[in-house]
Amino acid sequence: MKIATYNVNGINSRLPVLLRWLEEAKPDVACLQELKTPQEKFPEEAILNAGYKAIWHGQKSWNGVAILTRNLEIQEVRRALPGDSEDLHSRYIEAIVNGITIGCLYLPNGNPAPGPKFDYKLQWFDRLIAHAGELYKSGAPVVLTGDYNVMPTDIDAYKPERWVKDALFLPETRAAFHKLIDQGWMDAVRTLHPNEVIYTFWDYFRDAYGRNAGIRIDHFLLSEPLKSKLKSCGVNRDVRGWEKTSDHAPVWIELNL
Repeated sequence: MKIATYNVNGINSRLPVLLRWLEEAKPDVACLQELKTPQEKFPEEAILNAGYKAIWHGQKSWNGVAILTRNLEIQEVRRALPGDSEDLHSRYIEAIVNGITIGCLYLPNGNPAPGPKFDYKLQWFDRLIAHAGELYKSGAPVVLTGDYNVMPTDIDAYKPERWVKDALFLPETRAAFHKLIDQGWMDAVRTLHPNEVIYTFWDYFRDAYGRNAGIRIDHFLLSEPLKSKLKSCGVNRDVRGWEKTSDHAPVWIELNL
């Protein structure tokens, strides 16, 4: 079973890129972030014509998450992270697919830091940690994937010294990520490639992609029942080089179920 995560950076403006990638990569499940479209303008027909069912939580101009499945039934569980009924950002959606609970998330960026946006990032992180803890303790097979907006270690950034004051790299952000990991989750990519330089995001400026001046912020976390099932993983790096593409590249794992 191949599961992918992809921050599309605007699903309607990048639709040709998304459809091309779905056709070439053929993931069984695709978790998307930054749809940047209201609920009613999600391109459901085009996704269906590509062979995928979809559930999504849209928001005008910002955020937005979706889970797509190919030849698999999808049962929505929730479309908001518990803990704050007043938080209207569409940043989390959860479903059961093929017996696996899949949480697709888009964690807040948090810049500029310090400030209200960084405070919101850490508060959202706390809610994620609380919900993830319940999921992990349930003993169910769970995948938590998406754009975490966190570089966990120095190896996850090209020239990490340039990021020391950025919300994605501040000690509080990395500490929150490691607090989450310490519940028992497996960082799938780092487990299979512990020392390899792997990036998932390259800025549009200063030829970052051409210079491979990237960062790794899109992650897969696996619960205990799935750890032994992890077969392979990777980044579809070439997609970042396509015309009118997102600044992220798709990341994928393969589970031997």
